[in-house]
Amino acid sequence: MTDETQNRRWRLVLGGAAEPELGGLGSGDDAAMDRAMGGLYDSGEDAATGKRSAGLGGSAPKVARWLGDIRTYFPSTVVEVMQRDAVERLNLTQLLLEPELLEAVEPDIHLVGTLLSLNKVMPETTKATARVVVERVVREIEQRVAAHTRAAVSGALNRAARVARPRPRDIDWDRTIRKNLAHYLPEYRTVVPERLIGYGRKAQAVRRDVVLAIDQSGSMAASVVYASVFGAVLASMRALKTSLVVFDTEVVDLTESLADPVDVLFGTQLGGGTDINRAIAYSQTLITRPADTLFVLVSDLYEGGIRHEMIRRVHAMKEAGVTVVVLLALSDDGAPAYDHENAAALAGLDIPAFACTPDRFPDLLATALDRGDIRSWAERDTR
Repeated sequence: MTDETQNRRWRLVLGGAAEPELGGLGSGDDAAMDRAMGGLYDSGEDAATGKRSAGLGGSAPKVARWLGDIRTYFPSTVVEVMQRDAVERLNLTQLLLEPELLEAVEPDIHLVGTLLSLNKVMPETTKATARVVVERVVREIEQRVAAHTRAAVSGALNRAARVARPRPRDIDWDRTIRKNLAHYLPEYRTVVPERLIGYGRKAQAVRRDVVLAIDQSGSMAASVVYASVFGAVLASMRALKTSLVVFDTEVVDLTESLADPVDVLFGTQLGGGTDINRAIAYSQTLITRPADTLFVLVSDLYEGGIRHEMIRRVHAMKEAGVTVVVLLALSDDGAPAYDHENAAALAGLDIPAFACTPDRFPDLLATALDRGDIRSWAERDTR
């Protein structure tokens, strides 16, 4: 690597402050990249106020040009990070209400969370554009998780449907023979099938009920997006009856919108307080077959309602036979800040609370629907 190339790279990394020592960048792509990064990350003294300020300014056309520049000079993964930083560092949230700016951004799950938090103040002209942006991200997530989810859940339901006293035409001979090899009689060269294993009749009846309760406080934005997509995938499976509720201090049942996760997301209102106890109380009214129900609570467990009632209700669910799963997050970002005291109280009821990535969630669903050991799964697969 030549000294000139090395100086150029260090100059791009260190910004304009290093120009006296490392030289300028000319007027080509390097200079354009530097301006794009400098507008976001360089700070200086404002001559009028003496306060430090960033460089994009508040002009919508200027921001639109900047969004176009970063898409030109940086890969999409870097663009997503820079967009997120721009919203946080430069307070560009209000500018996302402009349709022309939304058309220029690189859609990602964090942007979806920001748009959903603005849903109630968004003008109708912008909402149509926002819906297109949200839909692009949702469809990408569906492509990523749908097949794995259906395969994992179907496998669990098929295993659960196997019966020990099957009708002759329902016998699974392969599994029956392997299960009874200990009873092989050499003199007759045969296996005595002391235990028959078969498949349940493949009726269209619902085999399991799933209730998803999603905390829509601001810190849970990515989890709301992923949980909504998973809810829609589960709702498409005939063997499951899926319900979905979102909550802050109020509870909203969005089950009727599950055919389209985008409708679900625009039915949420990110932000506000949290009343987990109230959400669980409503969820209990949806449970008619406790032994065949999986209840998934997605929340950081910061309770603004009646804490001891929340713990009591979860305990009552478990005692009634409901399989209970508590996720502190359903996102790619790892475990968030959460209420350790409430998590410990649930652990004392043998209900572990842990974060889960979207890629692992289908396997968690399969374990839960198969009535497996969720604690062991969490300790093994979420480390």
